[in-house]
Amino acid sequence: MQLAGEGAFTGTVLDAGCGTGENALHLASLGLHVVGVDVAETALSMAREKAADRGLDADFVAADALHLDRLGRVFDTVLDCGLFHTFDRAERRDYVASLASVTRPGGLVHVLCFGDADPEVPHPVSQDELREPFGRDWSVTSIRTDRIETRFAAHGVPAWLATIQRRE
Repeated sequence: MQLAGEGAFTGTVLDAGCGTGENALHLASLGLHVVGVDVAETALSMAREKAADRGLDADFVAADALHLDRLGRVFDTVLDCGLFHTFDRAERRDYVASLASVTRPGGLVHVLCFGDADPEVPHPVSQDELREPFGRDWSVTSIRTDRIETRFAAHGVPAWLATIQRRE
């Protein structure tokens, strides 16, 4: 995933569904304060160990992405690399409401999710399905094609990379 411009990530960053923390740790290595959240404590333990080994300052917290308000924090930027497509239609609306509870007005959300170009991809998402849950409180500033690296496809799978801004 490559986001254009150095301003793609600013301020405090939330990595939603961070897994073992690679994206969060990359952002921390750039000097950003990052909080990674996931429901899998084993993955979070691995992320914390990687952070310590690399001498990076990043926080990793067990949290439910459908209830991010429980973090009691607000973020300037949110990264979702591979979480959005795991939710069904109703959960996506709940997830977006959860994102709104922790994204400051004017803040950006970057979503990398499975696209619908390959019928073999599990949980494919169309552009309309990506746009729909964000509704009127958000502005979808871009959606472009990309790829997600996976364990089940040597060269990754087709994906959407969306940048969405929370309205002021």
